[in-house]
Amino acid sequence: MLSQGLSHIIFNASNNEDFERAIEFYTSLGFKNLSEKEQADETVVWLKLGSDSNVIIKLVFTTSAFAQHKPAGDVDWSLEEAAIAFSINDVEAVKFKLDELDAPFQDHSKDGLTKLYVLDPLSNMILLTNNEPCVLKATSAAAAVEAAASNSERQKIAVLTSGGDAPGMNAVVRAAIKGGTSIGTARCMPFKTREGRLKAAENLVVNGIDALIVCGGDGSLTGADLFRGEWAGLIEELESTNRITKEQAEKYNVLTIVGLVGSIDNDMSSTDITIGAVTSLHRICEAVDAVSTTALSHSRAFVVEVMGRHCGWLALMAGIATGADFVFIPEKPPQQEDWESFMCSVVERHRHLGKRKTVVIVAEGAIDKNLNAIKAEYLKDILTNRLGLDTRVTILGHTQRGGSPAFFDRLLATTQGIEAVNAVLEATKDTPTPMIGMTDNRITRFPLMKAVKLTHEVAEAISVKNFGRAMELRDPQFAEEFEAYNATTIMDDNSLCLPAHERLRIAIIHTGAPAGGMNAATRTAVRFCLNRGHTPIAVNNGFVGLARGSMSEMTWMSVDGWTALGGSELGTNRAVPGEDIDMGMVTYQLQKNRIQALMVVGGFEAFVALRKLEEARDQYPGLRIPITLIPATISNNVPGTDYSLGSDTSLNAIVTSCDAIVQSAQSSRRRVFVVEVMGGRSGYLAVEAGLAVGANTVYIPEETINLARLQADVNHLKAMYTDDDPDKSEGRIILRTEDVSKTYTTEVISDILKEEGNEMFDSRTAVLGHTQQGITPSPLDRIRATRLAKHCIEFFEQHTSEALNSANDRRAVAPIELTNCSASVAVAGIEGSAVVFPPISELLKVTDMKNRKPRTAWWTEHRPIIDLLAGRGFFKA
Repeated sequence: MLSQGLSHIIFNASNNEDFERAIEFYTSLGFKNLSEKEQADETVVWLKLGSDSNVIIKLVFTTSAFAQHKPAGDVDWSLEEAAIAFSINDVEAVKFKLDELDAPFQDHSKDGLTKLYVLDPLSNMILLTNNEPCVLKATSAAAAVEAAASNSERQKIAVLTSGGDAPGMNAVVRAAIKGGTSIGTARCMPFKTREGRLKAAENLVVNGIDALIVCGGDGSLTGADLFRGEWAGLIEELESTNRITKEQAEKYNVLTIVGLVGSIDNDMSSTDITIGAVTSLHRICEAVDAVSTTALSHSRAFVVEVMGRHCGWLALMAGIATGADFVFIPEKPPQQEDWESFMCSVVERHRHLGKRKTVVIVAEGAIDKNLNAIKAEYLKDILTNRLGLDTRVTILGHTQRGGSPAFFDRLLATTQGIEAVNAVLEATKDTPTPMIGMTDNRITRFPLMKAVKLTHEVAEAISVKNFGRAMELRDPQFAEEFEAYNATTIMDDNSLCLPAHERLRIAIIHTGAPAGGMNAATRTAVRFCLNRGHTPIAVNNGFVGLARGSMSEMTWMSVDGWTALGGSELGTNRAVPGEDIDMGMVTYQLQKNRIQALMVVGGFEAFVALRKLEEARDQYPGLRIPITLIPATISNNVPGTDYSLGSDTSLNAIVTSCDAIVQSAQSSRRRVFVVEVMGGRSGYLAVEAGLAVGANTVYIPEETINLARLQADVNHLKAMYTDDDPDKSEGRIILRTEDVSKTYTTEVISDILKEEGNEMFDSRTAVLGHTQQGITPSPLDRIRATRLAKHCIEFFEQHTSEALNSANDRRAVAPIELTNCSASVAVAGIEGSAVVFPPISELLKVTDMKNRKPRTAWWTEHRPIIDLLAGRGFFKA
């Protein structure tokens, strides 16, 4: 049978060769060709398994299709988060056929259960099994939950939040049980005793619970794993004392536990981020931004203490995001014996440059290299007594735990919560307790106790002064960002300067629509340039200003305070050289001002601009300089990167607006809001925001929208309102990307819903417009901006060093040709946890220029989760 809610399975091919190979693959496995239809922009083939089944596949060849993620052959495919399962009888015959087709597969069969994991020609993961007959669509972790649930004995899963509260815990609960509640959290002393755990085991058995999903810190998760290890003995004791029956003891002889890390400190090893950490960072940055205003007004110094007993993540990231003058963290204490004098020298230099405020951020567990605690009050006394600064202390305390979860934590908690259910359904009695984490932008599973052991090693390394090991045990990005902070803030003492002949004149320009993080990237670029001896040149008003020669040299203080500023301080527009502006004038101004490298910050217009600049190099030798693009657009549609600056800021703005809209809908009862978000031809904002706010569905350009789709949505809404308590009916929300359809506008969709809903529910619209650009950039956008900008300057140095070293006495003359290789015109992108520089020439091959976006996008795997959490199958017309 088909998975509930699905009439057929859709596979998309982006090229004709893969399309034909897919047809051959499935017909060889027994599918029959029902029909074939060719249209102007796509070819469709319908395949059916045999004549009596209702298993149908729709193969679509279209050049705008997204390619599936292809797992490496040397990894365990059974750990993939997506699979489509088919039942087979003759295993050896199937293996023979797969060999004939040259189809890669892994055999994970065990104890009479056949499990062949096969990769079809479109990189879809296929599971061939001798389990009960089924065909299940599992396009993501979310759909995999539904698939597994329909093919196994149903389990009763308890969800527990434990330890210190962290923003996002409720989103975990929502994802795990397909609902939403606030269940509370606590540190339970009785559970630390055997009698307490015995009572807990009795409660689980009496309530028929098979599995436990625990969201908490390392203490809570360690306790949960101990509980699981004792389970057999606890059950035996409960039976022997007649607290449970023999039948109950036999039925509940195994307890499955899955852990999720809810910790604002981000102190768990083996995961890049923990639930609640980003929201806590938001609270800290809001507080530091606020006290910075007071500090500036009164020329004061502030010492801000943040949480983090053994982990300095919050302190370091807050330091980067707020432009703090000095940061103290446990993993990397200052190496000077007289660190007090070193800190004062840094603060004094900044004051001599013209700074009217001083901010020092200290983690609660900060120490010096001799393991002596560094406390906020002591820092205050140093700044007051040695520098004569009017210094105040702010200890943020539990305000760091409060408030509504940021977008990122909602998304993280939702996707991890679903993966936790997946892990429960796939667990066996021999499976080590897994911890759900995130590595390189992908949800992962890792043995819980191994992660806890590595986490404890950090504190142990610090206690024996092995600070290098402590940094190694953090995620790779942590050490890189610590270095970036020092290079752009602390090392302003000429210690990083290059030889005179290697120094560059670097122009910085903003292009396209404003986006949060543009100014933060510019600030970092300017200050790192100055620390390296380069000359940063501001270009005002985009390429229009460049063609006019509207440029000026920038100083350390000219960008002071820019980290927290939204919009574009340099000014920006959508004009592109070679299209809207004469390329000759652009080249003339670059040569006249002796520009030797160009950093462009912007969106898809900036991507087009780099393409034009590279194409014009043959005609204009003055363009033979390294050029990079830092993607900055709320639509997140620039090829070559997972994230663009401004997209996180925009999603937080959308979530805040939608929270208010949902509250209105909830108060009005039986009301559906259709909310229009930006994004152009990319559905990124609608999908990610839809997950974060619990949207009923989303309309995005990557999917078809027609009357059949709208009717299905109306029917689903009717079913949901029919099931609601009439006195407590829910308000609901639908997100629509602005360019999804010229016919089905936001108003039209709302009118259809209102008309079809009759008196059961009504509908309203909300167009968020330019409010989505946000006001203050989010901490994540500020941090990403800092990282990318520093790497860009290093990219320029890499691509000019050879030319400059061979012509070191010609810098005063007109600009020389520094580089003409295609790799020197590139996008500065984030791929997983790494910063990469894919050349424009290579990215054009994977770019849909007509629709202004990459042909594939990682976020599309989140789309089915929205429908799953809304209580429906994934609809495709």
